[in-house]
Amino acid sequence: MEKFDNNTLYVIKAALNQREAEILSPAAALSTSGTRRIDENKLPGYRQAFSVDSDRILHSLAYTRYIDKTQVFYLINNDHITHRVLHVQLVSKISRTIGRFLGLNEDLIEAIALGHDIGHTPFGHDGERFLSELCRSNGIGYFNHNVQSVQFLDKVERKGKGWNLCLQTLDGILCHDGEIHNQMLEPDRNKTFEILQKEIDSKNIDPDVKLAPMTIEGCVVRMADTISYIGRDIEDAIRLNIIKRSDLPQETIKILGDTNGTIVYNLVSDIIKNSFHNKYIAFSPEVSQTLKRLKKFNVEQIYMNPKIKKHTKTIKRLFAVLFEHYLEDIETQNYSSVIFSSFLEDMSGDYIENHRKEEIVRDFIAGMTDRYFLRQCPESLRPDPLTIT
Repeated sequence: MEKFDNNTLYVIKAALNQREAEILSPAAALSTSGTRRIDENKLPGYRQAFSVDSDRILHSLAYTRYIDKTQVFYLINNDHITHRVLHVQLVSKISRTIGRFLGLNEDLIEAIALGHDIGHTPFGHDGERFLSELCRSNGIGYFNHNVQSVQFLDKVERKGKGWNLCLQTLDGILCHDGEIHNQMLEPDRNKTFEILQKEIDSKNIDPDVKLAPMTIEGCVVRMADTISYIGRDIEDAIRLNIIKRSDLPQETIKILGDTNGTIVYNLVSDIIKNSFHNKYIAFSPEVSQTLKRLKKFNVEQIYMNPKIKKHTKTIKRLFAVLFEHYLEDIETQNYSSVIFSSFLEDMSGDYIENHRKEEIVRDFIAGMTDRYFLRQCPESLRPDPLTIT
């Protein structure tokens, strides 16, 4: 019987790398191109670089907390609405489907997709907005969940050591910006870790700065982010009696359909048809304009609907209460505080030395789940979940 040892595994890895070079699109990012801050080539390991990144993200504490993070609807009594953990799985599946048809690196796509929303605050985009206001008033710039995703994976996880992920993965996470509408997206190649940091700094100063991923795989995830939420949010809103299916614009129904399944299918099919054998990812002009119209409908009829905003003022107040409380705990060295016992305990010296107290508070609050956030608040201030009928 032939002995199966590490040397055999390295041979298999070499064969996998060779197969990528032979079968993937010329536009794809090969696993051998994966670049880390700290070179790991001398360490024993037979897995390909972007596959390792996916595993590291899956095993991160921040990924575990996805399970109780708001996607759109928070403090609502319904077990069937989408939470952040399902959203990132949908992004991963949809983007890998597109990547498979276009001959792209599915490991890199998966790593970017699984990590892209790790920096989201509790209570979704409302929480992001509240925390951003607090960050600005405390002199540390805007809060951006995509920047925070890189911050968690690169600087906070593993007690401040970070996961040493590939540049291509971190860049795709930073540049995912699913709220920005693009008909066509072309990679901005030849980035470095220095350029990545400059882009992070620019987003902290101006969150409207537009960035393009350095890989076509990152472009796919960015497009798939929109595809994954646009129809799913509609289904959740219908389930919660916030809108009716008949409310959908007739011009979007004609092109994309009126269910999440048909919307996803038509958008994915359009991207594949318009991106095949190209060095960019694109919708057709007609589908792009239709999607833009549907996004506008979602904003006006779902995301800004007063039925789901009844607790907004309370949540905003609680963000301020916790931010001020933890700042005071750090300033007074209140070691009994949870920011010490649950976050800073055993944290690396590099993290503590290189972050202001306001940034430490930002990282702690941003990483909270919805339930953990509420448990830290005075019981008398905690809002009760809504039942929408």
